[in-house]
Amino acid sequence: MGLVTIKDKSGTPKYKQIVASIEDAIVSGTLKKGDKLPSLNSIKNQHSLSRDTVLTAFNELKTRGIVQSIVGKGYYVTSEDVDVNQKIFLLFDEFNSFKEDLYNSFLTGMGENVQVDIFFHHFNLDVFDKLINDNAGDYSYYVIMPANLKGTEHAISRLPSDKVFILDQMHRELINYPSVHQNFKKDIYQGLQTGLKQIKNYDKIILLFNEDRQPKGILNGFNLFCSHYGIQNEVIDTLNNRGLEKGELYIILDDKNLIRIIKRIKENRLKIAKDIGIISYNDTLLKEIVEGGITTISTNFNLMGERLAEMILNNESVQVENPNRLILRKSL
Repeated sequence: MGLVTIKDKSGTPKYKQIVASIEDAIVSGTLKKGDKLPSLNSIKNQHSLSRDTVLTAFNELKTRGIVQSIVGKGYYVTSEDVDVNQKIFLLFDEFNSFKEDLYNSFLTGMGENVQVDIFFHHFNLDVFDKLINDNAGDYSYYVIMPANLKGTEHAISRLPSDKVFILDQMHRELINYPSVHQNFKKDIYQGLQTGLKQIKNYDKIILLFNEDRQPKGILNGFNLFCSHYGIQNEVIDTLNNRGLEKGELYIILDDKNLIRIIKRIKENRLKIAKDIGIISYNDTLLKEIVEGGITTISTNFNLMGERLAEMILNNESVQVENPNRLILRKSL
């Protein structure tokens, strides 16, 4: 008797029977990590099956990370963990504390028997393209965080469209994919609008904005707010060589520059909130504590991860705008 057993009168689809046979062989020790599977044609001919039936079975095992294909050689066992039902490719731009919240809530939401492999493109389109090309066809689902990279749709189009989910930033070219995303233009506008009373205590509002890494929607929403309410403003791309003046309010989008400006305020013997105001983007536990609390404009990253998991588990093809709010603390 061969490795694969097929029962013609079983109610189980034949490709599922192939999958179960290979799983049983791995559990029993007949197949071990590194072993080669019988060829597609040998299983096809032995059981009078179509090639597509056998290929469907092998592809399911492949997307679960149990086997891998090597061109010209065949299929090999890469994992003996047959309990993994789904294998998910998660591509982030970078890792930080709030992305860790997102990641952990996503893992919790997906439950057991799911393998999530996380990768980072670090805002580099070549790295983005290579990671997707190298992993196309190897996963059950692909969760992509394109950040502000242009042209990501070309690499993403190589993936099965019903297996792709877009996270955080949504580009016009990706509008047909399901997503959990932020509306950065609306979110910063409404966040600043909520804090308008406090903002008017300052002479000038300054946005520290890096166009290579940060969403253009933030800049657009900031400019719209300042124009609408007649707020004196400035957009800068670095704190280097900049002196601080009393009456300035800074919107800081990344945590490294948040630390830098707090340090500089102290060096100049200025008082946070009284002399220099601070609004940070993306809330963390640390920002609740530092300097008595840093005011933030932030989405709920735990909710984002939970909703993403829910969409994958329920096979929902929808676009969800994640909620965002201003959290007032002592820095404003």
